[in-house]
Amino acid sequence: MWSAEMWGSSGLPTEAIERARPYLDAVRTEVTVGQYLDMVAQVAVTDPSSALDRAGRVLEYKSARYTVMRPSQLGAALGGGTQELIDGLGRYGSPLGRAFQLRDDVLGVFGDEAVTGKPAGDDLREGKRTVLVAHAMAQASSAAADRLDSLLGDPRLDASGIAEAREIIVSSGALDRVEKAIAAELAASMSALAATEMDDHARTAFASLAQLATHRVA
Repeated sequence: MWSAEMWGSSGLPTEAIERARPYLDAVRTEVTVGQYLDMVAQVAVTDPSSALDRAGRVLEYKSARYTVMRPSQLGAALGGGTQELIDGLGRYGSPLGRAFQLRDDVLGVFGDEAVTGKPAGDDLREGKRTVLVAHAMAQASSAAADRLDSLLGDPRLDASGIAEAREIIVSSGALDRVEKAIAAELAASMSALAATEMDDHARTAFASLAQLATHRVA
C-alpha cells in the first residue's frame, strides 16, 4: 500500500506513470504470489521433483522478477523506452534475478559471517527450502536426505550441525549444480543484454550489475 501511495505522489508526469503502471502492477502481484509460494514451500514434501518445482517458482516470482526484471522494465518505461528495449530487459533481468537469488542461497549456507553480516548457516536454522536444499534432498542418499531434513529448521543448530548439513549438500552434488546454474543464468542474461539495443553507458551499467549480482560474497 505504501508503494501505491508513493507512486501516486511521486510527481512524475502523468503519461510516464501510465506507461510504467503495468510493470508496477505486475511486480506487486508477482512478489505477493512469490511470498505465498515461499511460505508453502517451507513444508517438506516427499517427492523431490515437486520440491524442486516449488523452489523454482519461488525463485522466479519472489526474487527474479522483483530484484532485476521488473525494476529494469519499470525504469525503461518511465524513461520512455521502446517496447523492444523493455522486452529485452525482461529477457536480461529474469535469468539474472534467478542467478542473484541462487547466489544468495549459497551464501545463506556457506557464507562467511564476518563478511555477510548474517549468522553462519542461518538459512539452515530457518529451514529454508531453497533450490540448493531441494537439489541436495533429491540427490543425496535416503539416509543423508533424512538427516538433512532433520537438521533443517532447528533453531538450536550449532557449528557441528551446520558443518554436517554443509557436507551433505556438497557431497550430494547440490552445490556444484547450483554454481553451474548460476553460470548458465548469467550467460543467458549477458546474451540477452548483447542482443538488446541500448546506448553504451547503459549496457556497461547493466553488465556491471550482472557481475555484482553473481560474484558477490555478501
